[in-house]
Amino acid sequence: MRVKICGLNPARDVQLCIDLKINFLGFVFYEKSPRNINLTDIKILSEYNKQKSSFVAVTVDPTNDFIEKNLLDNFKYIQLHGSETKDRIDEIKKRYNLKIIKAIKVRKKKDIDKYKEFTSADIILFDTPGMEKSFEFPKELINNLPKGNNFALAGSISENNVENIIKLGVNFFDLSSNLEDRLGYKNHQKIKNFINKINELKN
Repeated sequence: MRVKICGLNPARDVQLCIDLKINFLGFVFYEKSPRNINLTDIKILSEYNKQKSSFVAVTVDPTNDFIEKNLLDNFKYIQLHGSETKDRIDEIKKRYNLKIIKAIKVRKKKDIDKYKEFTSADIILFDTPGMEKSFEFPKELINNLPKGNNFALAGSISENNVENIIKLGVNFFDLSSNLEDRLGYKNHQKIKNFINKINELKN
């Protein structure tokens, strides 16, 4: 099983996530997000020994100029949440040698098939409606998702429901708000509890 935690703070959260062997550490570059990081904080990331963790730059329609100025030295992956086309993904991948995570918003079953447009993406992230308030509807969606190490699921995942989601065939989880007590601030105990639950389920 693989885990990605998104919306991390470069100074507060990174060492904990590395120590817990979390696979993907996501940093948000989107001014409208409460988790948007200050560009001056990027340099902090170079101070860490990432070990087996990969840093992910979470973006929306990034320009070449933004990628070149801010991402190339510290990030192995770029996550794309905007209107990026297949051609744009191919361009970013070839020009900058970055691995691609393409996010797809899934509200209806027909949305799932959009992933077939992005065959060159290294990971597809299916962003689904919240599962805790309305489990039956997302369950129907999750059953129709392609399964495998290159398909991740996001949407109100927590230590309380991850076991049920695993039973639906998912093994790659992306979390953010459910690991916070207040908007934009990760609760380290919640992170530890989730990873402990994942390790328990692995065994």
